[in-house]
Amino acid sequence: MFKKLSIAAIAALTLTSGAFAAGSYDTHIEDFDFSFEGPFGKFDQNQLQRGLQVYTEVCSACHGLKYVPIRTLADAGGPHLPEDQVRAYAAENFEVYDEALEDTRPATPVDNFPENNGANAPDLSMMAKARAGFHGPYGTGINQFLKGMGGPEYIASLLTGYTGEEKEEAGVTLYENKAFPGGWISMAPPLYGEDVDFADGHSNDLHHISEDVSAFLMWTAEPKMMARKQAGFVSVFFLSILSVLLYLTNKKLWAPIKAKARKED
Repeated sequence: MFKKLSIAAIAALTLTSGAFAAGSYDTHIEDFDFSFEGPFGKFDQNQLQRGLQVYTEVCSACHGLKYVPIRTLADAGGPHLPEDQVRAYAAENFEVYDEALEDTRPATPVDNFPENNGANAPDLSMMAKARAGFHGPYGTGINQFLKGMGGPEYIASLLTGYTGEEKEEAGVTLYENKAFPGGWISMAPPLYGEDVDFADGHSNDLHHISEDVSAFLMWTAEPKMMARKQAGFVSVFFLSILSVLLYLTNKKLWAPIKAKARKED
């Protein structure tokens, strides 16, 4: 029994060492300054709208957002589009399969963003949370509280991290990327700069559009982030008031007893 456990432990250590060796490529994640980071941060509505445009015109060709209801685009704290624009956006850009009709129909706000598995590309709904860890351990750490989880930084760094170098392995073209673990990724550069034109005249260079779509993907992963922050501040405020009241009450209740004890001494 002990021999079997020893062999299993050695095998596990060997596999772990191999994994570290495989991921030993010196990745570079840039620390972007997102507006929603920190305890007082909040989403930039204009940035989320620009990010939605980048996703729609570029990313949606390969990636879906199957966990995101289209109607949430009208929510305060998010892109906050007028409801008529949300209806028009859904109908113009997506089709969904309706079991009742046994056919596809234009999407409506009650539908989720459609799933897209055509290119075997991952769904982006939770990507910002799945790639957390840049600012500290997964789900913990004071840096994550102050600066955010780090998932958007990873996404933006990945989009801007292509070096232009390519190689072919087993009939697959790989692209060098400074942010991707291992250094080589099968996804071709999706953005080059000036891929979209923003109605607000905002810069559309590679850095800015990567930052915009990364912020939007952070919102898709954490749409209630601002509400949770607000609830947390309210809770801390009331707990602070309660602590002061309890302290004053305790002091008043014990004051006569302490005074009597001092007289007896």
